[in-house]
Amino acid sequence: MLEAHIVKRRRPFVVDVRIRLERGGRLGLFGASGAGKSTVLSCIAGLEAPDSGAVQFDGECYFPPNLPLHRRVVAYLTQNDLLFPHLRVGENVCFGLANGHRESAAEWIGELRDRLELGPLWNDPAGEISGGQARRVALARMLARRPPLVLLDEPFAALDRPTIDDLVDAIVQWQRKLGFTMIAVDHRADILSRLCDRIAVIEAGRIVQEGSWADLNTAPATALTARLLGAGSIQN
Repeated sequence: MLEAHIVKRRRPFVVDVRIRLERGGRLGLFGASGAGKSTVLSCIAGLEAPDSGAVQFDGECYFPPNLPLHRRVVAYLTQNDLLFPHLRVGENVCFGLANGHRESAAEWIGELRDRLELGPLWNDPAGEISGGQARRVALARMLARRPPLVLLDEPFAALDRPTIDDLVDAIVQWQRKLGFTMIAVDHRADILSRLCDRIAVIEAGRIVQEGSWADLNTAPATALTARLLGAGSIQN
């Protein structure tokens, strides 16, 4: 279970968000740009320390005090690929695996490689592949360790729609297979609704509505939420 209370001062407001998510749950954070969604993920991942509050996952305290990054069983995928350009694609995918675990993970790595169509690129330098290919490599690297907690922060920005659809399908498929807990952020409701069955709407650092997509679509809590929903159709 993930239990988080994030309090973080941001101009012009204070982010104050509480999240409780059962193991294997999928929660979407929805809202306008600058509402505080990425701040929540960054604090859970440990890239930032909350000003106050508490974060606990699977019985381990992440904050307070701020648990070091290497001790958090969290996979965090953002808009930036952050690949090592001098390493080959396969080396990037396996980078987070301890040497002793690579052999036992060979079948799983092979599944990631084949499903994401990385086979033809496996030995290519990461600095020479396209943006869409780099997204696939970043996704494979994130999942290589079979993380129990996955955070997605608008990872599909600047991708074409066919690529987005394929990557969303892959994430949903593996979430069902591995059962990891997931929080995803995206400003496009149609994409976020495919990734997550529950939604929390954030405005100015506060959750203003939480529930199912059907509830949100039927009765959005605020006028801003209604306008954001109007930008794209939701798949319930």
